[in-house]
Amino acid sequence: MSFSLDKILRPHIAYLQPYSSARDEYSGKEGVFLDANENPYGSLTEDAFNRYPDPYQLEIKQKLSLIKNIPSDQIFLGNGSDEAIDLLFRAFCIPGKDNVIILPPTYGMYEVSAGINDVMVKKVNLTADFHLRPKEIVEAIDDHTKIIFICSPNNPSGNSLKKDDIDYIIHHFNGLVVLDEAYIDFTTEASYIGKLDKLKNLMIIQTFSKAWGLASLRIGMAFASKEIIRIINRIKPPYNISGLTQVKVLEALAQADKKDEMVSRILKEKIFLEEQLAQLPIVLHIYPSDANFLLMKVTDAKKIYGFLIEDQIIIRDRSKVVLCEQCLRITVGTREENTTLLTSLSKYSNLNERP
Repeated sequence: MSFSLDKILRPHIAYLQPYSSARDEYSGKEGVFLDANENPYGSLTEDAFNRYPDPYQLEIKQKLSLIKNIPSDQIFLGNGSDEAIDLLFRAFCIPGKDNVIILPPTYGMYEVSAGINDVMVKKVNLTADFHLRPKEIVEAIDDHTKIIFICSPNNPSGNSLKKDDIDYIIHHFNGLVVLDEAYIDFTTEASYIGKLDKLKNLMIIQTFSKAWGLASLRIGMAFASKEIIRIINRIKPPYNISGLTQVKVLEALAQADKKDEMVSRILKEKIFLEEQLAQLPIVLHIYPSDANFLLMKVTDAKKIYGFLIEDQIIIRDRSKVVLCEQCLRITVGTREENTTLLTSLSKYSNLNERP
């Protein structure tokens, strides 16, 4: 199918004049700044945060460009990945008229953002082993379908989705496909970033919250064509990434090797945790995971979850999510944290699984 950005863009967005901030009009770092009504005397903190930050985070994007091997004008940075998701609804979906397709079980914010923006959601469930149904997904598309959200590695199941299935959907849809790669650092599967030049209807979302260990800073990445990024930049708030966040992200990007080391440690702990969990009689099945968490089916998810809470061990009860009956999701922790979890689960097992 041929993709036309103009056909899916909300008409008024095409002519929207974005807010012109003081830092749009002058982007230099030196000078006497009397343009933005800032406090000239500094901040009530040790470091000075009295000046507005770069609205387009150009220094970060330049460094990311080298790491991700993509031009900086194909990068968007948001206040978490959730901001990019929300802006897509605002740019492409007419409230009360258009729809999007999600593929449960999947990341919950797609549906939440759709609800906030009054956009109908169509659902095509994954298979029992958490893979796509590409033909059924394509059949669900209608003239008002603007976006399809695909999460790979998938949350909450943890598995990477089949590339042939993803490709089929992209090539059979003339709307926007959003591929959420929040957990891409934990898998050997290659990112789709290298395919963006050929796939004009694709946006890829990644995050600093997982492998980079910067969840509290709230910063997400989106990669797409220059045209799509230009539209998203047009409607974003002028200073959506704080100056402090930008400073800390630059510090992190200078230590990419440390990020890789942490990922390696997490993956080793995941192997240990999976091996130990598999020995417990209360664990019925552990699903394959390419992420930093494990989804497991247990004998009684609600009781086990409550037991762990009493021990101040917090995991996620996913048993009410479609296809995840009696399932718990466990983030891989440190060896000490994982051992504490295993000790508590063994205690529960001994109390509740005696013959």
